[in-house]
Amino acid sequence: QVQLVESGGGLVQAGGSLRLSCAASGRTFSSSAMAWFRQAPGKEREFVAAITWSGRDTNYAGSVKGRFTISRDNAKNTVYLQMNSLKPEDTAVYYCAGDSPYYLPRSQAEFGSWGQGTQVTVSS
Repeated sequence: QVQLVESGGGLVQAGGSLRLSCAASGRTFSSSAMAWFRQAPGKEREFVAAITWSGRDTNYAGSVKGRFTISRDNAKNTVYLQMNSLKPEDTAVYYCAGDSPYYLPRSQAEFGSWGQGTQVTVSS
């Protein structure tokens, strides 16, 4: 399994930007697709973005497409989520997910490892 630790969350005004990081330990990081999910208060956890093991392909939820960018640095065992033009509805705990045997997964069940989450709060 891969151990995942998120960082970079915080409080930001609407229209602002944040960059989340997810540091991974374990030998399978560079061979696994990675993803970000989020869970807002009172709502179910939802898919945000995913990236293939090589970084060649990405996939985004419609609500964040054009505003968020997922990337990875396999040399640093880290995946990132650049979030621009943030909206109050982006407020949530953001989770990093990894350890998947699939090429570009977007379902929670397709990931074997999860981080603890980092809080993102966007004020209006």
